[in-house]
Amino acid sequence: MTFAHGAVLCDFDGVLRHFDDQARADIETRHGLAPGELLKAAFDPAIMTPACLGRITAEEWVERLASVVGEPAAEEFSRVPSWIDEEVKAILTGLQQHVPVILVTNAMTSLERQLDELGLTYFADDVVSSARVGVAKPDPRIYLIAAERAGVPVERCLFVDDRLENVEAAMALGMTAVHFTSPADLQRHVEEATFQGDRAAEDV
Repeated sequence: MTFAHGAVLCDFDGVLRHFDDQARADIETRHGLAPGELLKAAFDPAIMTPACLGRITAEEWVERLASVVGEPAAEEFSRVPSWIDEEVKAILTGLQQHVPVILVTNAMTSLERQLDELGLTYFADDVVSSARVGVAKPDPRIYLIAAERAGVPVERCLFVDDRLENVEAAMALGMTAVHFTSPADLQRHVEEATFQGDRAAEDV
């Protein structure tokens, strides 16, 4: 197998990790919050942006969320169960036999603990967390940091993300980018890149 790219830069939440949406809805019901109110408060840029840039800790983010929705709801929300998509994990594991796989994620200071709890501390070749580098997607700088960690030029990176604005930012830098919609679609892109790599190798 010859892969057409020199590294894979992959988003974490929404691609590899997913959260229990029903558990989030149940929290709202238990605490008398309107549908969607908890998510709106949690992802309010006023508190989410500093958390994702490492300007406040994950614990401080929970405190700020608590001031809006109440401490019990905020604490429960911070512990909502998550799960790993084993199909995506298997695809990335297969790619690691040929190229480095770097997780590139807008995350809080709690990311390392969460990776450990999920058994993923040593899964990726490297992790670029916005909270640790001080910039977040779609800022071009975080993509450049990831490419440098991977040790390949940006034009040889395959970027995978479930948010279109992040995909477009990667493409603007010259990366090949995949807008993630499903494991099957990701597998198709990997197979196409493998076919392209094999054809290129034959032409050498």
